[in-house]
Amino acid sequence: MSSSVSCGIVGLPNVGKSTLFNALTKSSVLAANYPFATIEPNVGIVPVPDERLKSLADIYRTTNIIPATVKFIDIAGLVAGASKGEGLGNQFLAHIRTVSVIVEVVRAFNDKLVTHVSGSIDPEKDIATILTELALADLETVNRRVSSLEKEVKANPKLVPKLEIVRRALDALDRGKPVSSELNKSETAELSDLQLLTAKPFICVFNVDEDSLADQKKKDELNKLVSPAPSIFISAKLESELSMLEDYDAKELRESYGLHQTGLETLIVEAYEALGLQSFLTAGEKEVRAWTIRKGATAPEAAGTIHGDMQRGFIAAEVVDYNDLISFGSLAACKAAGKVRTEGKDYVMQPSDVVEFKFNV
Repeated sequence: MSSSVSCGIVGLPNVGKSTLFNALTKSSVLAANYPFATIEPNVGIVPVPDERLKSLADIYRTTNIIPATVKFIDIAGLVAGASKGEGLGNQFLAHIRTVSVIVEVVRAFNDKLVTHVSGSIDPEKDIATILTELALADLETVNRRVSSLEKEVKANPKLVPKLEIVRRALDALDRGKPVSSELNKSETAELSDLQLLTAKPFICVFNVDEDSLADQKKKDELNKLVSPAPSIFISAKLESELSMLEDYDAKELRESYGLHQTGLETLIVEAYEALGLQSFLTAGEKEVRAWTIRKGATAPEAAGTIHGDMQRGFIAAEVVDYNDLISFGSLAACKAAGKVRTEGKDYVMQPSDVVEFKFNV
């Protein structure tokens, strides 16, 4: 089964969420200077940039290139009191529950033409507001689960360990901390049915002006506000301008700001890291394709991302390293040089693997 990636873009109103969403997805949803310009979430599915696919397509002489994809969901701006329904908050929080990683856009730029919902630019306060609303929403959910488990555990003592986990989650939320700060991944997985907002992986995107992209001192100060959670720095305004240029011109302008990746690439790298994901490749005359799997996935599990029958009937995986394939120029040349391996059921997939699965159904 494939690992899908959905990034929910959240934040206060007027922080640049929709501008960033438009730049990342090259779409044109309404990006307006007032709260709740976005009510229904806007969804954009974008290809994961991967230069290796074009190189493989050249070797296999195919024009059919299918990259992995990431779904971006632009969720309406949250406000203080969202967990109690302020500003359509309950509706917006429900949209966040469905995403795999939360991307919070935090305003760190000054622009008199763009009003701030609370009247002043204060990234620390904005981050705290969003965390508080997510935690309050979780608190209500976890309180209900504690009450029900305390009754159930009397009849079924086997539920005691789960009750302890839920109580620890409750304790974290009572202290204003995200569940992810208190529970490890396996414990969080025990509560997956609750779809807790503060248990989700979190990435902070500081929306800065162009000058701040090279201001390491400012970036260090902002990073401290969310550490140890990952943070990245993007100018949504600049990304919007870049998205309208031809690739060559965009690259030239981007590099003039010292940027070697697009905002999309930077964010996808962080999202994959936060979710523990990686890609592997398949190649042939019909198509070259990137597939997304979790890190540590075995060859049969990777085969299952293509089709369930391939996992059930898995026999072996014929694997060649992408760099060897490019270096030798063909699969036949790699075989002649002893660079193609046959791997079994216990093989752990690597990001540079180009694979053909052998199976029998």
